[in-house]
Amino acid sequence: MVSVNSLGFLLFLAVLIPLWFAMKPARRWMLMLAANLVFYLTDNIPGFFLILAASAVVWVVARHAAPGAPSARRWLTAGILVSLLPLLALKYYGMFAGAANDLFHWSLWDGRGLIQPLGIAYFSLQLVGYLVDVYRGELAPEPVYGRVLCYASFFLSITQGPFNRYRTLMPQLAASTRFDIHRLWRGSMRMAWGYFKKYAVAERAAVVVSSAFAHPELYDASQLLFGTVMYSFQLYADFSAYTDIVLGTGEILGLKLPENFRQPFLAATVRELWARWHISLSQWFRDYVYIPLGGNRKGIARRDGNLVLTFLASGLWHGANWTYLVWGGLHGVIQAVENHLPWRKSITRFPARVIGIAGTFTVFVVTFTIFRADSLADALNYFRCLFTTPGTDVFSKYWELGLSSRLDLLLLLAGIGALILVDILHECGIRLREQIAASPLPLRWFVYECAIFAFLLMGRFLSDGGFLYARY
Repeated sequence: MVSVNSLGFLLFLAVLIPLWFAMKPARRWMLMLAANLVFYLTDNIPGFFLILAASAVVWVVARHAAPGAPSARRWLTAGILVSLLPLLALKYYGMFAGAANDLFHWSLWDGRGLIQPLGIAYFSLQLVGYLVDVYRGELAPEPVYGRVLCYASFFLSITQGPFNRYRTLMPQLAASTRFDIHRLWRGSMRMAWGYFKKYAVAERAAVVVSSAFAHPELYDASQLLFGTVMYSFQLYADFSAYTDIVLGTGEILGLKLPENFRQPFLAATVRELWARWHISLSQWFRDYVYIPLGGNRKGIARRDGNLVLTFLASGLWHGANWTYLVWGGLHGVIQAVENHLPWRKSITRFPARVIGIAGTFTVFVVTFTIFRADSLADALNYFRCLFTTPGTDVFSKYWELGLSSRLDLLLLLAGIGALILVDILHECGIRLREQIAASPLPLRWFVYECAIFAFLLMGRFLSDGGFLYARY
């Protein structure tokens, strides 16, 4: 697979970028389609035929679901069902078959061996969004099938997002953008920051997290607390690293892709957290689930219920495991409760905001511990060990968590410190890329050299390097 953190991906871009700017704008979508298919076929050939079929069905259905077309609503319903059927069958069958076997003592096939097409959870929802936009009259049905396939298979977001809207992505593929050296440098800097987060933070934190969650009964309370906090930073660094790499790539090509993160650990409420974390997914569920359910237009009780249902759907989207369903339900319930708290607005303003940030981060850590566990029983066991095992050995016995030396621990903490510092600077309106680009040349190259040195010193390059959200 041409993974975004592989040398093959950089070689892939080295071929794509000059071809992109040499191509006439009106035909660039064809080049992008070819790039998408090459990217996809290097990983999942059976899934390739599924995305071909799904996009073809949606292309046909959309032409019958436009406003004013006969039986448009029926076509829309059929199109949504067909779009989601592969996702439900391939990703969730095993979960529900197992539950049915346990509850009713059946002996249904457990679904082992089913293919898991690359990006099925992403392209399925994007195709549904395209259909709904056509039905609402916000978008004209696309007459060319290849363009719908290009949209569904867009290689920069097929595995982990961000979610794109057809009406914002596809016109950009025909824009008359020219090669810009300044855009190249800005995009490259963002990609470099993504690689730093991946290898200097996420990969090293992964060692601690894997050790703590594998056998929590072997560790004391301080080690388990450190492990679950490290998972929060691992997930953030890993997922936002991917986003930085693909958005930096898009910037080089002249494409403005949706932002997916905006300093989420500086959120003061859970509602604000979801306006900062996986933003494109949150907006998709808002527009295509929460609002169609009635949103906040049908009373307070209905609003709260819609929130919980939307987050249950979000949890289920993440995977076929009860841990995701419980995680999603908790976030929905917490937001519904927040809506009734008298201090819900004052907690977002300083100095009370500091308390809100600490409380929201605590909610994140606790709920994502459930998210990380392999089962609800494992999650309960982790919490049991955390609250019943005494001890404060996290810094004196760091090697028990898989770290090779005290320097390894210090590099992990330094990487997290850099991540937090950059987020704080961005929150204060200081854009580091612009600041660096505007600096005198000697200072700029000094910064580049320091950054390269820090990356080589702090990076952990011997792991498999896979991205966490690629599994969802």
